[in-house]
Amino acid sequence: MLFGSIPSSLEEMLSLTSIDISYNELEGPILKTKAFEDAPREAFANNKALCGNASKGLPSCNSSMIEKRNTGKKHKFIIYIVLPILSAMLLLSIVIGIAWVFQRKANKKIEVGKTERIDQGDLFAICNYDGRIVHENIIEATENFDDKHCIGKGGYGSVYKATLSTGQVVAVKKLHPLQEDADMFNENHFTNEIRALTEIRHRNIVKFYGFCSHARHSFLVYEYLEMGSLAKILGDLEMATELDWIKRINVIKGVANALSYMHHDCSPPIIHRDISGSNILLDSKNEARVSDFGIARLLMPDSTNWTSVAGTYGYFAPEFAYTMRVTEKCDVYSFGVLTIETLMGGHPDELLSSLSQSSLSSLASSAVVQTNILKDVLDQRLSPPTVEVYGAVVSIVKIALTCLNVNPQSRPTMKHVSEELSSHKPFSIESFHIVTL
Repeated sequence: MLFGSIPSSLEEMLSLTSIDISYNELEGPILKTKAFEDAPREAFANNKALCGNASKGLPSCNSSMIEKRNTGKKHKFIIYIVLPILSAMLLLSIVIGIAWVFQRKANKKIEVGKTERIDQGDLFAICNYDGRIVHENIIEATENFDDKHCIGKGGYGSVYKATLSTGQVVAVKKLHPLQEDADMFNENHFTNEIRALTEIRHRNIVKFYGFCSHARHSFLVYEYLEMGSLAKILGDLEMATELDWIKRINVIKGVANALSYMHHDCSPPIIHRDISGSNILLDSKNEARVSDFGIARLLMPDSTNWTSVAGTYGYFAPEFAYTMRVTEKCDVYSFGVLTIETLMGGHPDELLSSLSQSSLSSLASSAVVQTNILKDVLDQRLSPPTVEVYGAVVSIVKIALTCLNVNPQSRPTMKHVSEELSSHKPFSIESFHIVTL
């Protein structure tokens, strides 16, 4: 059922030794190759109009047949050679034209001047971004990092509030001047935070806009969160009173969601290692953001993950007393401390000590009297939880206590914690006033 002329590409098949194209609808000249010349007459029988070799029983080809074949070759030459060249030239012309248009627009913007450029709203938007202009704006807004713009100080740097020329407000974390014996430590803190924050995007993790690495000063730029840190809010009577039970529950859920994302949705997983009240920031709607990734660690599955002790005292997992191995369960323990702190209104150091002693006592005796009444442990600056809320509070405390387990393997994963906090399971209890820890 083959029809048309014999493809000229068969001439390129130098290893072809035999061929049989009989009983088809082929026409036109046969090819002048060894396989065709050595083929018997029967190999060409019963075709429409083959020509070119009298010894094979084929008539001689007239000029029109040869011209038709040559025309086919020309068409193939145009298709395979000329057409791609023309297409490439057309594409190149389009690219050059687009580049020329954008160049004219860029030149026009430069002629108008810098003022128009930096008055367009968000300096960190891709279409507006100019690192040099942003750097100059930050230096100007903080008056070269004057103390009057400082809103917080930590072990590695100070945080400044900067109102840029566009009206945009950002938080700038400037690292402390490097000391001779701390060069490597500060540099690691700086690069760790950049590595962690450039790889993660989550509504409960502080937004990272950019950084500057300079001999005079190195700093990182974040979104500015109006309410400040959770530790600051809990330490202020008026602000703590406004942070009611529902808001505190939402803060705890937000931190759990962020840690679950870092541990289970990032590759490799990211261990924060410094979850504390000072590193949880709140926005104007009391939405929680995890911040300060300076000592975060990318948890490589093929490494032993041993490290030096780093973090905030009072939030360390107890295994740091006998090992330096970092796992995600270290963050789980710190989350448990933070959860109890949020509900108590202050760091639960005495409660943790009491619970630890109870755990040790339970190993020696099966009868242990629990003296910690939940309602007495909760923040007394707030009214007792209502009927609609106390079930959630009890459930959260139960989860937090499992996070505080001395044995890391017995602690839940943050994914499990996040799912439990979001499940809204009904909690039936006769009297909130008799619940103990």
